[in-house]
Amino acid sequence: MTSDETQGTPEQPEDGGSGDTPFQFTDKRKVDPTSGQKRPEASPSGTSEGTGEAGGAADGGTSDPLEALDFEPSGEAVEDSELLQAKAQAAENLDALQRERASFTNYRNRALRDQEAARTQGTQDVLAALLPVLDDIERAKQHAELSGPMAAIAEKLDASLAKFGIERFGRVGEEFDPTVHEALMHNTDAEAEATTVNLVVEPGYRIGERVVRAARVGVVGPE
Repeated sequence: MTSDETQGTPEQPEDGGSGDTPFQFTDKRKVDPTSGQKRPEASPSGTSEGTGEAGGAADGGTSDPLEALDFEPSGEAVEDSELLQAKAQAAENLDALQRERASFTNYRNRALRDQEAARTQGTQDVLAALLPVLDDIERAKQHAELSGPMAAIAEKLDASLAKFGIERFGRVGEEFDPTVHEALMHNTDAEAEATTVNLVVEPGYRIGERVVRAARVGVVGPE
């Protein structure tokens, strides 16, 4: 057996062997000379079983290459556009929400400030109306004329005022402070090192840091 017979037999041209068409050889060996494995038998259509290689694709070479895709490109583009629009709308809604939240926070803080200011103003008005009564009570204390039930009532009044943040100030021996003291009298003393309060005519009152009335005092200072 020759090598040509071993490798295959030439296929005769369909035109009767005119010689215009070159010879084509078909390898009909049942064993692959490279791997040594038995080859699958060719089907009558000239293709190997399970391969579908000879003669084009199994469907006659008319299969759509996009059939293996699990999505439509045009559909994906539409989805991307809708997603971008949704993100833009979400960003716009978030910005509007943040603006509304900031506006509400500012309104709430302003309302709380106004409420506190109104409360302080109301307390100040009540204190201003009570100042003559409070001054009489202080004068009675200074002259030891307040005792018994009246002394207890005065203490309760002071406790009630403290609940609203009202503070009485101005005592003998305090250093003179023109921001909280009103000097009605001024004396000098050779031994004095600083100007201090030596007489309280009327005590001062304040609510928090706001001075409702300065303490009216007499002071003594160095010559």
